[in-house]
Amino acid sequence: MWMSTFYIAFSLFLLMDPIGNIPFYISFLKGLDPKRQRVVIFREMIIALFIIILFNFIGDGLMKFLHIQNDTVQIAGGVILFLLCLKMIFPPPHDPNESLPHDMEPFIVPLAVPLVAGPAVLAAVMIYSKQEDNSLVMMGAIVMAWAASLIILLGSSYLKKILGWRGILAMERLMGLVLILIAVQMFMSGLSSFMQRQHLGSL
Repeated sequence: MWMSTFYIAFSLFLLMDPIGNIPFYISFLKGLDPKRQRVVIFREMIIALFIIILFNFIGDGLMKFLHIQNDTVQIAGGVILFLLCLKMIFPPPHDPNESLPHDMEPFIVPLAVPLVAGPAVLAAVMIYSKQEDNSLVMMGAIVMAWAASLIILLGSSYLKKILGWRGILAMERLMGLVLILIAVQMFMSGLSSFMQRQHLGSL
């Protein structure tokens, strides 16, 4: 049980990519005083947690309603995750300062969604909730990954001083490399399940 919890939590933590999100959080919140920054970060993370938990509980029902098989979600999730990880390792030129006016406080978008509760996180939660029968394991994993991400983002200004921009970019690319391995495994598991289902259907 604990091994499953830690494995899922670690995967979700990497997908939330709090270290890679530090430059965006710093940029979007730099017009606010430090105390208000912490309030906004906590608020956005609570919203992200609510959305992730919601998908954890409605994911299976949504898949059944749309007649989507588990292996389809695994394959799609693996492809989405792989493409997102490529952007983590080879980031396109982007200026986060252009995404939001400096005098406007962000709400839900983009700090909660998609930076934390992004498509890869939601797809992974749906897949893991389908695979894991024990709901306590999923809830524990989500809260652990969320709490670790919250701590890192609350200390983003300190991490920037310690690691510097180069250190943050290096950490993000290392996480991207690990996530690519998870994405390939997710894709291969879905493909294997699909081929097995097709083989049984042909018998």
